[in-house]
Amino acid sequence: MAISKEASIPFVESQDLNVEHDTFASDEMTPTPSKLVIATFNIRYAVGSFLISGSILRRLGFEMPRRRPNLVAYHIRLAALALTNNVLMPRVDILALQEADKETDRAGRVHVARELARKLGMYYAHAPQMIPRGEEQKSKQWYLDFEEHLAPDESGDTGLAMLSRFPFHDTTRIELPWSECAWRPRLAMKSVVHVGQMELTIFNAHIDPHASTDDQLEQHKAIIASAQNSSGPTVLLGDYNTLTSESRLRMRGLLEASGYSTPFRDGVATWRAGLIRLQPDWIFVRNAHILRFGVAKPLRVSDHWPVWIELALDHQGEESS
Repeated sequence: MAISKEASIPFVESQDLNVEHDTFASDEMTPTPSKLVIATFNIRYAVGSFLISGSILRRLGFEMPRRRPNLVAYHIRLAALALTNNVLMPRVDILALQEADKETDRAGRVHVARELARKLGMYYAHAPQMIPRGEEQKSKQWYLDFEEHLAPDESGDTGLAMLSRFPFHDTTRIELPWSECAWRPRLAMKSVVHVGQMELTIFNAHIDPHASTDDQLEQHKAIIASAQNSSGPTVLLGDYNTLTSESRLRMRGLLEASGYSTPFRDGVATWRAGLIRLQPDWIFVRNAHILRFGVAKPLRVSDHWPVWIELALDHQGEESS
């Protein structure tokens, strides 16, 4: 059934059987570290960094679908190297992905999160977007119309994913409220990971870029409400699509007023297209102490760069400065 543009879906949190779990982690016990590296990365289905030019070429009829499987596989190998070789960033322990396609045509029929987890030797959980079939994809702001859409009749889907060196003790799919993007539902993903004696709760989200700032904040409020009972270290991260100074400042104000902090100053680029630089990707923490942080660039796997923090596990009650 098609969903009308005017529909507004209320916030719902539930355990969803469609969340996929699997592991490529070793059976050996992972030693409890004293530090933990957590990253967020909008991987844009691992097709590379040429968002605008790629869109223009597609519209002119220059498409190479047979090249996609090899191209995506190459970018997954490149991402795995960057996330482990301690050059652009420290080796990642927990990774949140957005735009993690599962067997779509645009991703060469590759399950991006699963294959990256295989390369990294990690546990993974994947929550599909569950894009409604038959809902017309409408043009919104011109600068958001470069995305390569999914075909109406294809069986693949995009979504969020969490990868971890430590097993998941709970993974919950959170449907976020929306009013503007019926053809692209928005969701967050709550994952609980036990690292030694510590219980870490992480919320991975992909906030709607088509929404007004007020509607974006409603999506954040749904996540904050879900996180309010998490007493241990809590991390909110993802692609928040803060594409304007207003959306960035109001998002930051809301999260900081709710007890979260971030080490990233305003204006740090995490996305680029040509000469354009924006800051859509963020990490906020509560009841956690951040030792280091950064943006892993240059990396040409996506139009986004991975954003990372390093937590001290023996300073759980201290906030980052």
